[in-house]
Amino acid sequence: MQTTDTTPISDVQAARRRTLPALLLRVEGLALLAGAVAVYYNQGWSWLAFALLLLAPDVSMLGFVAGPRTGALAYNVIHTTALPLAVLGVSLLADIPTGTQIAVVWLAHIGMDRTVGYGLKYPSAFKDTHLQRV
Repeated sequence: MQTTDTTPISDVQAARRRTLPALLLRVEGLALLAGAVAVYYNQGWSWLAFALLLLAPDVSMLGFVAGPRTGALAYNVIHTTALPLAVLGVSLLADIPTGTQIAVVWLAHIGMDRTVGYGLKYPSAFKDTHLQRV
């Protein structure tokens, strides 16, 4: 498949991955991941729990069974920082350590995804993300 300017799509995608915004989004993801891991370490929580919880947000991919629009919505709701930050805030205010721990791991997951280039999904297809086509 070709773009309208006859540049192969793979060349366009490669160029997008090398742009400053793409780099900054990955650096931001790395900072989020590193910060979350630092907080987790500082709290002395179980690394086994970290490992078990780290991939839990990816259960949202099951939404794609219902179609790309539903899948993208489910995935994006779980893979934005708004919900884990809300859980973190409520958990800190209400002194709920388990909620805090879950929120920190959730943020680590989002940071990890952004670092490697997994972005929010477009309803066109699972592989279409705001960072790149994966």
